[in-house]
Amino acid sequence: MLNKLFSIIIIAILFSSQGLFAQTIGFDRSNLEANRVYMSIEKMNDKKVVKVVKDSTQTGADLPTFVKIKGIDFKDGTIEIKVLSRLLKTAPASARGFIGVAFHIDSLNSKFEGIYLRPTNGRAEDQLRRNHSIQYFSYPDYDFDRLRKEAGGVYESYADMGLNEWITMRIEIKGKQAKLFLNNNKQPSLIVNDLKLGDDVSGAIGLWVDIGTEGYFKDLKVTKY
Repeated sequence: MLNKLFSIIIIAILFSSQGLFAQTIGFDRSNLEANRVYMSIEKMNDKKVVKVVKDSTQTGADLPTFVKIKGIDFKDGTIEIKVLSRLLKTAPASARGFIGVAFHIDSLNSKFEGIYLRPTNGRAEDQLRRNHSIQYFSYPDYDFDRLRKEAGGVYESYADMGLNEWITMRIEIKGKQAKLFLNNNKQPSLIVNDLKLGDDVSGAIGLWVDIGTEGYFKDLKVTKY
């Protein structure tokens, strides 16, 4: 009886301690910092959202084009957020609705990792484009192009998704591994087993977009292990 009671107490303590590190992050200008992007806080269906568009002067792909969340030093844990992307009227033909999450951002925004979506690829009639629906990258050394050339298919995958719809991203990070789950699916859509910044790095979290995207973000939840 005592052993059973002791086990219950231990489990309760573990759940309680995990809960202490879980937080829902509200969005306002005091905790948001735009970096190479245009940012605004808007309402969509009576819900506060952050709108993010890449600075039009920024050229190149997989750059530090994000809104950084202030006051978070994240190493291992879970990042969950809802994202929605649309194509700008000025979007080039290469635009894919790029939208995602940056993490492990250093204080100078000179190093970070990220996982992003290409929603237009999710339902393309071309299978190769479908295979490029999700992307991991690490700035500044490992953009999508290098990873695709050196390890084709390892850092990308397919998932069903589309423009102008809310997509739930949940990224679980532990050591050098990251797993992306979409829309509450039990199985990950992407697994990265060798995060390029290593297994002992921490940093900020960012709301990331790339060229041609009008991106929206809401309901950010962060749990630290």
